[in-house]
Amino acid sequence: MGNCWTQLCRGNGVASNRELKHTSENVHLIITWDSWDKNISEACKDNKIVLANFSATWCNPCRKIAPVYCELAYKYTSLMFLTVDVDQLAELAKKWDVKATPSFFFLKEGRQIDKIVGGDKEELKKKTAAIADLASKSPDI
Repeated sequence: MGNCWTQLCRGNGVASNRELKHTSENVHLIITWDSWDKNISEACKDNKIVLANFSATWCNPCRKIAPVYCELAYKYTSLMFLTVDVDQLAELAKKWDVKATPSFFFLKEGRQIDKIVGGDKEELKKKTAAIADLASKSPDI
């Protein structure tokens, strides 16, 4: 999992190394509305489910669950994983009614199909596995 600690997000704006603590090739750091729109559009076009992690760099539960999130992104490449910094995109967090970090939204065609609030690693693993499995069997979730 060394890549989760060191690799920069691809093509999603500019961010400092301080902000990129846990990334992988399948985790896209969202720091602009344009990058959010671009990734959601790409997921819709590719019929992918998005797992959006609304988090903050100062949030201890966010930092603790980040390696698990990267592990899931590595394992479930059929899903698109986005990490939204709630401080940099406060309007987007408000639009999604994020009241606590981390908050994880499962999206299909830009619409919420499920949600987890908090840093429960086992719940995130189980729900991600179940949704990935369901998506592989029924693309019309």
